[in-house]
Order: sequence, then structure tokens, then C-alpha cells
Amino acid sequence: MKSLLIIGWVWPEPNSSAAGSRMVQLIRLFQTLDYQVTFVSAANKSDHMIDLATLDVAAQEITLNCDSFDAFVSELAPDAVMYDRYMVEEQFGWRVAKYCPNALQILDTEDLQSLRNARHQAYKKDGHLDNTELNTELAIREVAAIYRCDLTIMISPVEMALLVEHYQVPASHLCYLPFLYDEQALAKPSLPYAQRDNFIAIGNFRHAPNWDSVLWLKQQIWPQIRKALPQAELHIYGAYPPKKATDLHCEKSGFLVKGWAEDAFEVMAKAKVCLAPLRFGAGIKGKLSDAMLCSTPSVTTAIGAEGMATDLAWPGAVSDKVNEIAQAAVVLYQNEEQWQMASELAERNRKLLFTSQPFIEQFREQLTCIVNQLTMHRGRNFIGLMLNHHSHKSTQYMSQWIAAKNQLTS
Repeated sequence: MKSLLIIGWVWPEPNSSAAGSRMVQLIRLFQTLDYQVTFVSAANKSDHMIDLATLDVAAQEITLNCDSFDAFVSELAPDAVMYDRYMVEEQFGWRVAKYCPNALQILDTEDLQSLRNARHQAYKKDGHLDNTELNTELAIREVAAIYRCDLTIMISPVEMALLVEHYQVPASHLCYLPFLYDEQALAKPSLPYAQRDNFIAIGNFRHAPNWDSVLWLKQQIWPQIRKALPQAELHIYGAYPPKKATDLHCEKSGFLVKGWAEDAFEVMAKAKVCLAPLRFGAGIKGKLSDAMLCSTPSVTTAIGAEGMATDLAWPGAVSDKVNEIAQAAVVLYQNEEQWQMASELAERNRKLLFTSQPFIEQFREQLTCIVNQLTMHRGRNFIGLMLNHHSHKSTQYMSQWIAAKNQLTS
């Protein structure tokens, strides 16, 4: 059996965010490929983190800028190392390269962090994404980490194309791997229209696009929906709701901030329509894949639907205009025939997008090919060789300086 070390930015919380669910999916994927998984993180543990022992995963806390990691990784001697986002590769990549030079180095971007941030900045500037700056400092750092690794897992085909066409990353160093669901999940029966009620919006409140979405709903979209449907309620779920979010709760207007959901699928499956008006962001959206799995029609924006297009229509509606979002939501909520059509589209779309087996086989083949020709694979990536030589030196010296400073302080 091969061994995989995952270095996490945070401890996985599958019930709090799509990123947490995604990490659990990746752990199970590697186990399917006969890897024994060890998960480590320098982050503080949380109440909502999954018990990794239930997944048959060894877990250990590590320390940033500390030589103790060198001894740990040398003793573990993993066959492969996966970094959870580019920041983790910056912190630990040089140590892995030094003490486990033959280990396959994999980067999981979750989504392109730099793209999400650039879109956020563009939106804050003038409310539009048309002039999003792609060559930011964060983009330089993130793309450099992608070049330094042997393989980068991408969740969105749109971001795959951006890396290849704009940043000139070799396609051979990227792997498209969307959310992965088994046949049982894809064939899950759903509640009919008559047994559902209310609108739902869901997402971790610590994620800026989700918070902006809640504000947009509160200030502009929900008042229009409520005017047309005076008895309807919008139930808003999400982990870590701050006081500014709970203060938006209003029984009179049906705008109900529920906070943490023990089971996101359960609340999604009981809702009639999912609202996800996202004005910026990146990757593909867990709330919308959840809606598809529950056959719940959704109303979202172009950003929300990005990376999840098929040859079929969207299972609901896509618009960036307040009145069109509100009108589509009202029609889906009131019209059973329209709702049923969208619900059936959700089932058909999810099978096209997320059937796991073809993606697992593709990943297995790509991984095997790289492992069997690792020296040649790295040799073809001259930019990566340069970045590993120069970038890791500066990162190494900074980390060693911090470690020495900490030792002197203690």
C-alpha cells in the first residue's frame, strides 16, 4: 500500500463548507487508489471538524516554521504529498522537496484563491467583474505553487482553461476533478413539490461571497419575492453566523437566519427553491451541487453557475438582475409544472457533471503515468524547476529565520 500525506490549511469540516466536503471526497478517492492517508495541519482544531479516525485516517498536529516537521516527514517518507491550497505549499513545499525529494507533490487548489480574491476586489471597486485584474501578487504566488508541483487538482473547467490559456500552465500538470458522487447519491429519491416548502439559502458565513449574497437577498431580492408571495419564508443556513448576520433575522418579513445546519442535505431536500445570488467567487459551488443532488430547483447568477454547465438547461434560472432573479424564484415556487421540469433537470445535470467513476479512472491513469515517469515529467516543466530552485530558497530562509527567532525568544 502506498502512503499519502495531506497537509491541511484547516481541519476538514464537511458539514460547514464545500471545501470540507471536498477534502473528505479526496481522502476517500486516494483510499480507493490504495493509499494509506495521514492528515496533518497547523490550524487550531474546531468543534465541527470531522473525526478523521472514522475515515481510517491518521491525524497529527504540526507547527509552522519549525524543524520538527522535517523529522516527521523524513520518518513518514510518504509516496505522495498533497497540499491543501497554495499557501500550504509555500510553507511546507521546500521542506518536502528537501527531505522527500522523490515524493509526488500534488496541489489541491479547492478553487483558484487568487481569482476569487481578484473578483472580490473588482466587485468592491465598481460593482463589476469585467475588469478583474488577473496578474495580481496572489496570482503570481498561486500559479508559482502550481508550477512547482507535479500535479494540480482543479475543480472547475473554467479555471483549468484560465491556467492553460492565460498563465501558460502545461495541461499535463493539471487534472480536472469535480465533486464526486457515487451511484447511490446520484439516484437518491427526492420529495415531490407538494411536500416541500420555503426558500433556502445556505453557505458558510466566513466565506465573503456568501455574506454578500445574504445582504443582496435582504436588501433587494427578498423584498420583491415576499411582495409576490406574502406567506413565503426564506430560511438562511450557514456555519459561523456573526452577530451582523443574526441581526438580519426578521420574522415579520419571513427572512429567517437559522445558522448552523446539522444536515445540509436534509434542509435542502425539504426546501422548494434554493437561492444562490453570488456576485463574485470562484470554483464550483457546493450549495448548487447539493441542490442538484436533492432535485431542488435553484436560482443563481452567472458566477454561481460557472463551471457547472452541461448541454442541458440550468435546473432553475440564471440571471444577474434583481428583478429577473426574483421573478424566476416566484414562478418556480408557485408553478408546479415549471418546478417539476427544473427538478428533473437537476437530476439529469448531476449525473452528467458528477458521476464519479470516469473521473476516478482518469485520475488513476494520470497519477500512475506521472509516478512512473516522474523525472521526465519534472524535466519537461522547466519553469517549475526554476521556481523550485529560487522560490524555495527564499521561503526556506524566511522560515529558518522565523524558527531561529522563536528559539531565541523561548
